[in-house]
Amino acid sequence: MNRIGLIGGMGPEATLDYYKRIIDAFKNGKNDFNYPEIILYSINLSLFMAFMRKGEYDKATDYLVEKIEDLRKAGATFAALSANTPHLLFDRIRSKTNLPLISIIEATCEECITRGVKRPGLIGTGYTMNGTLFQDVFTKHDIEVIVPEKQDREWVNHKLFTEIELGVFKDETRQGLIRVTEKMIREQKIDSLILGCTEFPLILTEPEYAGIPMLNTTQIHVDAIVKYCK
Repeated sequence: MNRIGLIGGMGPEATLDYYKRIIDAFKNGKNDFNYPEIILYSINLSLFMAFMRKGEYDKATDYLVEKIEDLRKAGATFAALSANTPHLLFDRIRSKTNLPLISIIEATCEECITRGVKRPGLIGTGYTMNGTLFQDVFTKHDIEVIVPEKQDREWVNHKLFTEIELGVFKDETRQGLIRVTEKMIREQKIDSLILGCTEFPLILTEPEYAGIPMLNTTQIHVDAIVKYCK
């Protein structure tokens, strides 16, 4: 069994969710406790986000590469970043490490292909929604990724960093996210919604909202990690 290396702390609530989902995937009803070995490096999110806000992407990349190297030295045989936003740097990071990395974006694209999704909506941090990390991968497979209009993007980003990333899950915020989804269905004709922040599955817990499937990037990523681990 391959030894899992996990870069966590981006944010901590999702890191806990990753750990539980990975362990749950190895429960087989035999009570043999045959769980995988997991090495976790929980980073300083404030430091990482400071690099991102300043546009110091080389420093942000080197910071994560350093932590991945620590995972390798500790015995990890592959690694994953437990958040969507740092995947903005994924190609840079991958080019600077020999440790195999499991991409949340590539795994989500494969899930969309499997499901026949063609026009998914995307919500996430401002970095994710305003960037092209999903689009760069998905367009190669004729899948068009749609983001909310500017005002809604700003609202979603604000709620992420003032509530959800802090483990605060308000029903009014959940209803607001559903309204954004309904608006995207109505005006932008999306056929599904990518939960492009690994905290979203902690507040949008159902497999569907507003009649369309939620693409839970945490679970999709965990499935890919578990598959590689076995």
